[in-house]
Amino acid sequence: MPRRSLDLAPFRGLRYAAPDVDRFIDNGFDVARLLAPPYDIPDAREARELQRSDPHNAARVTLPFELSRQDAAAHRYRGAATLLRSWIDDGYLAQDPEPALYVYEQITPDGRLQRGLIGALGLPRDESETPAVRPHEDVAEPPVLDRFLLMGAARANLEPIFLVYRGEGGTASSVTEAAAQGTPLISTRTGDGARHRLWAITDPAVHRDVARDLTTRTALIADGHHRYAAYRRLRDEHTDPGWRHGLALLVDSDTHPPRLGAIHRVLPGLDTARALDDARSVATVSPLPDADPAHLDTVDSPALLVVSPDGTAHLVHEFAEQTLSRAMSERSSEWRRLDTAALHEVLLPLWGVSEERVRMVHDDPTEAVTAARTEQGTAVIVPPLRVEQVYAVADRGELTPRKSTSFGPKPRTGLVMRVLDRPTPDRGEHRHAHGSPPDR
Repeated sequence: MPRRSLDLAPFRGLRYAAPDVDRFIDNGFDVARLLAPPYDIPDAREARELQRSDPHNAARVTLPFELSRQDAAAHRYRGAATLLRSWIDDGYLAQDPEPALYVYEQITPDGRLQRGLIGALGLPRDESETPAVRPHEDVAEPPVLDRFLLMGAARANLEPIFLVYRGEGGTASSVTEAAAQGTPLISTRTGDGARHRLWAITDPAVHRDVARDLTTRTALIADGHHRYAAYRRLRDEHTDPGWRHGLALLVDSDTHPPRLGAIHRVLPGLDTARALDDARSVATVSPLPDADPAHLDTVDSPALLVVSPDGTAHLVHEFAEQTLSRAMSERSSEWRRLDTAALHEVLLPLWGVSEERVRMVHDDPTEAVTAARTEQGTAVIVPPLRVEQVYAVADRGELTPRKSTSFGPKPRTGLVMRVLDRPTPDRGEHRHAHGSPPDR
């Protein structure tokens, strides 16, 4: 089966450009206050705080629901699209004059450095080809539909998905590192202490060199599975050639290994004592002195920490092989031993908990336990996967259970966006898009 080439093309980025720059500088303007985390990270309270922090914060477009008082979702999407266009018309956002590949650097408060290329990712049309971009996680329909409707109304890719690839120090990787020696377009520090810098590569010869290097490679979706599925749906359901690409950040995991955090679960209303009694029928349940996730490093997978609202912790491990095989008979033995597989395919059905009831908490086990206390339920602390495990799952053509990984650092929303031209009123969708890559 032929393999499609990995295609990351230059585009004219849409970026914040204050109409009265001198006034904003005099008042201490910093683009950081306009940026936001990816749309699926903030909870409702955090989303409201972001939106109220500045009238032009990117969250007002990527998360239009929190400020809308209208019941019909369509009004919210149209409202977000109208707001985005008003920012462009008023000069708060402007497209760069030349197509570019953008180098994006993040340095986290603990000193972790990540650099990658932001570009327009080519989307496959021929499903008979082996895809150059592979998912590792399944998706749910509601968030796919949400992003599809929002991007379709806005005619824009509002935030990049996050891809990793084995770059092996190739041209795309070396170009990324070299660009960071120049003067950045943007250098800022967000409230969490992370530093963000952005450069533009506009040389067509360099674009061609990057394109040649990437034709031999494949990429893995680290974050943005629902947005990628929405990209493909936009491509399939619209005639505008601008939808043949979507916005993506591509990071060489050989040069900049990503951090994989855990995504813990909170099960509202689930009595912990009863849950542990049920778990004893399929696994070993051992009491622990505390809820330290380090206990998970001492045992083989699958293993989970089940924590009551008062912080009492138990280790659930040594699942019976027959139980795993029976619950996941069509899966590989490696897949059956994923921690989230045991949770979602064995424990949640045993506890009578549907996935819709599960609340996800990224990285912080203390927050998960606090949430369990608030919701009179149970917290499940999950160990993070390793990058090699995720690549191995994708290489086998399998998908991890939803929300098995939390790759980071995630790209900040608002540094660079990709916008299509408005459709002409007499022809429906316009047949050219400033946001689509130039002919090569």
